[in-house]
Amino acid sequence: MHDQLRPDVRGLETIAYEQHGYFSTSQAREHGISSQLLSHYVRRNRFERVRRGLYRLPGFPRAEHDEMREKWMAVGTGKAILSHQSALALLDLSDVVPDAVHLLLGRRYRGVRRPSGVVIHTCPDAGEVDTVWREGLPLTAPARTLIDVAGELQPEQLEMALRQALGRGLLTARELEEEARGRGRLDAVSGVLAAVTS
Repeated sequence: MHDQLRPDVRGLETIAYEQHGYFSTSQAREHGISSQLLSHYVRRNRFERVRRGLYRLPGFPRAEHDEMREKWMAVGTGKAILSHQSALALLDLSDVVPDAVHLLLGRRYRGVRRPSGVVIHTCPDAGEVDTVWREGLPLTAPARTLIDVAGELQPEQLEMALRQALGRGLLTARELEEEARGRGRLDAVSGVLAAVTS
């Protein structure tokens, strides 16, 4: 019992390594590290404070999508997944540079604190969202991602993204059509789908 109260810094660092150097305040608490001890480690340069509730290991290599990771973790790893233009960028299906980090949350989380530079999208709580992982980040599957951005992209950008997804085997035309039909958005992709598959 006494061992459970003892801070497990190595355990926390292991979690951080699995998350590209990042960890949250709640993960620190789960490892017996109080906010006071966390502040002490920040002053001693053992950890870096990224933003409220989010820390990283100093010296851990930076990655291309760290901004997305930081904002996803700030909202809550169990609550959100990357979506829309952010998912499109992580799937490498477009040259569109997202102007913000897009996150998809269940409606029960719509009151969550939104960091600056984050666009929150919601979905029904009971609905299953097909998810894939890229670079340690969860994001909407290619079919859903393309449906999500269909109204945001120029038709030629959507066509290019669809051609790349089909060419790389990330989805089939049938999967996209089924996703669009299931979400009542078949009209959003039918023209592009016809152009690509004809």
